[in-house]
Amino acid sequence: MSISTPDLCDEHGDAVNVLELPLRHYGGHKNFHGEVVTIKCFEDNSLVADTVKTPGHGRVLVVDGGGSARRSLLGDNLARAAADNGWAGIVIYGYLRDVEEISPMPLGVMALGSVPRKTEKRGEGQAGIALEFGSCTIDAGNYLYADKTGVIISRKNLLES
Repeated sequence: MSISTPDLCDEHGDAVNVLELPLRHYGGHKNFHGEVVTIKCFEDNSLVADTVKTPGHGRVLVVDGGGSARRSLLGDNLARAAADNGWAGIVIYGYLRDVEEISPMPLGVMALGSVPRKTEKRGEGQAGIALEFGSCTIDAGNYLYADKTGVIISRKNLLES
């Protein structure tokens, strides 16, 4: 199902928050949405790796990497695992790598940019917590909607009748 973030903003007004970041699309799906799963990590994607290897059930993984451009938090192997396990998308407040390999994958992927250096694996990070970036607070269980225009967050599923 294709969504329009401008139409959802018009219809729901202050019930949605706009993520104010210059995110770029990297995956094969430029239009995606789903219930949010949250991870906060810094230059260590151990929790991202663990999470994308579990059933996604059409959800969207939102990763707060602190905006660091020093290490990538997602590469082609993890993006492939996410697509294979039914995740709708991954939104990263940080950077990724393997851009050419990720671009055709049937997955929504957005990040600030790309960097070739891989992440450290220290087993650090937090899952299921409230994230604050891009002028938004994003809680696990919120709903995220993304298209070529932008990304919006809602506390409820806007597509349910």
